[in-house]
Parts: sequence; structure tokens; C-alpha cells
Amino acid sequence: MSEVTTVFPTLPHVETAALAAGFATALRRAGLPSSPDRAAWLAESLRIVPPTDRDRLYWACRVVFVTSREQLPVFDAVFSAVFDGMLDPATNRGDTSGPPPVGSEPRTRPTPPDQRPAGAAEHEPEDRPPAPSSGGDSSEDEGRERDAILAVASPEERLHDTAFAELTEDEIVGMQRIVRRIMLSTPLSRSRRSRPSTHSRDRLDLRRTLRAAQRSGADASRLVFTRRRDRRRRLVLLCDVSGSMEPYSRVFLSLLQGAVAGAHAEAFVFSTRLTRLTRQLAVRDPDQALARAAASAPDWAGGTRLAESIRRFIDEHGRRGIARGAVVVVLSDGWAQDDPQLVAAQMARLRRLAFRIVWVNPRKVAPGYRPLVGGMAAALPYCDAFVSGHSLAALTELAAAISAERTITDHERRAR
Repeated sequence: MSEVTTVFPTLPHVETAALAAGFATALRRAGLPSSPDRAAWLAESLRIVPPTDRDRLYWACRVVFVTSREQLPVFDAVFSAVFDGMLDPATNRGDTSGPPPVGSEPRTRPTPPDQRPAGAAEHEPEDRPPAPSSGGDSSEDEGRERDAILAVASPEERLHDTAFAELTEDEIVGMQRIVRRIMLSTPLSRSRRSRPSTHSRDRLDLRRTLRAAQRSGADASRLVFTRRRDRRRRLVLLCDVSGSMEPYSRVFLSLLQGAVAGAHAEAFVFSTRLTRLTRQLAVRDPDQALARAAASAPDWAGGTRLAESIRRFIDEHGRRGIARGAVVVVLSDGWAQDDPQLVAAQMARLRRLAFRIVWVNPRKVAPGYRPLVGGMAAALPYCDAFVSGHSLAALTELAAAISAERTITDHERRAR
């Protein structure tokens, strides 16, 4: 194989987040499990250690996405197809007799229908000659490589970095379908329930060991061990549907619906009052779920009573077990009518119940934004993560924040 060429000098416009999300989409369509948190890990890895050649890019992607030897053939095929066959995966594994990479053979690249100029289809002959093979000049190869990476076999990449507030009506409908497919996964917690284990490193279960000895009428000839079960922490989402959040509410509500269906999350919306929507969003039909949710929240697009809504959530639901040890996600811009001191007091109560608090504020991406006053400034010291969530790419950061372990907040650090 020829000497590996550099990646980023020839592709200066490729963003690591878009590349990671697109490549994860291509793997998922090929049948490999690729969750948004793994895409976030790859983006962070490429940001910290930029790949200077194809070999380093291959191994960075492989370490993140490949979890078993059986996944290697599919992964190698997808990687080679995405990057136009410039990397031979068999050579990277030391197998010189491996087949040529997918995408290295001559092939045609017809122009997608939605990207063709107006009227072009009328003047084209029905039987088009084959396009030239990949052995053309270097500028054509570089252009094809750039198209492969930016598209990454995913038409939704065009809207990847577009803010939800800038989408058209048709684009919002398409974005809702995409957002509903996002898988949110919380960290594991150790349950009080236990299960039998065969590993001697686990705790000895004296009760089961003695019962086994009694059934045989002899000494305990077999030791029974036990280990505590692991389970996913509960996910709770509180979404602000006030007037200031209206450009983002429809997409965020689809995110809530996907979380209820996929992660068994608890969903609430609030404006002037708090409304629980878990049951309404649990139906299979997405349109029916959104219609039922809108009908259940009469204060839609009203004012924001942030402190009162958090207080009602804690008093009516949180202390009963929903918020205890859970990952709580608040989707709000923090523009509240309440006194900031009341917001801080309720956030302190929520902090004592929740395992982790993630705040999603789409205004965070605005140039020069600083959470210095109002409800956002009062709530921020009690949050473990502060993300924007204004676009599809930003929701990847949200998924990574939900799956992360808990950190010590600034407020707790000062209290110590």
C-alpha cells in the first residue's frame, strides 16, 4: 500500500463533531451498535489528539466503536467505504492477504436528485455512460474524499449544525423524527438486590450455602457467592415550554418522547405550572403523543415560574422516589419571573436528591453569552453539566453529559 496521506491538511473544513456523528450513523446503518455517547467520545478524542494520518484515524475510530472481533469485518468495510478506500484495514491488522478495501475499485457516483440543477433531468439522455473510474487526477480524488467525509452516507448531515430556531417548518418535522431516534443512556448504579455468582471474588452468600448443605445432608461442599445487581439510573427531563423557549420546544418535546420510549424516562413540562407528560408521550404514534402532550399543558408558551415548578416537582414527585439517585435534565433558558434566591433554594433541594443535574440552555451558544444574572445564574452552581442543545450536534454533547458520572459542583466544593 502506498504511503498514508495526511487527513486534515487536505480537509480543512471537516469538523470533528460532524465527522464523528456521521461516521457513527454509517456504522449504525451497517448494523453495528454506535450510540451518541460513543460519537461524542470519538469527537473528543480527535479534538485532543488530531489524527495526522489515516492510520491514526483508523485506530481512533476502531478503539471507540469496535467491542468484539466479530465486528471487525463490518467496521473495516464501512470505514474503507466512507474514506474512499484510501486505507487498507487488512494492512493495519498485519494481514497482507486480506481482500482489497471497499471503495478502492472503480465506481460511479451519480449526482443525488436533490442536488441536481433545475431542469437538468430533462436534458439528460436515459442511458448515461459510466462515470470515469477513481484513477483520475488528484484534485478529483480530493473532492470525492471531501464529499464522502462531509456526507458520511447520511442526508441529515446538512442540518447537523443548524440551530433549531433557524429551521423551516418541513425541516422541523424531519428533525423531530431524527431527534426521537437519539438514545439516551444513564450511568449504572448498584442495586440492593443481589444475584448468585460463580466468581470467588464476590461476597460469600452464607444463607444459600447453608441451604445447599442442608439439602444434601452433609457439609457445605459447594460455596455459593453473590453479587449486587447493576441497573440504569432513572432519567428525568424537565422541559421549559414558555414563550421564550418556543423556537426549541417542539424539537425538545420529540427528545422527551424518544427518552420515554427508549430509556423509560420521566417527562415533565413547565411554564407557569408543572405538568407530567410521561403517560401522554408513551403512546406509539408520535403525532398522537405530541397532540396529547400539547392538550395536557394549557400554559404552553406562557411565562416562566422556574422556582415554583421545581418546588412542585420535588414536593409532588421528587421526594417520592422519582428524583432520588436520578439524572435530572432541565431544558430551559433560565429566563424566570421568580426571585433568583428562590431558584437557588429549590435547586439546592434538587441537588440533594439527584445523582446528577444537566442543564440545557439553547441561549448558551449566542456570542458573548454569560449566565451572570437571573434564574440561570442562581441555578448554575448546582449543575454538573451546562450544555446548549441548540442543534443536532449539540444534542450529542447532551447525550454524553447524561451518560457521564457525577462530578463535584462548584457549590459543593466551596461548602467543603
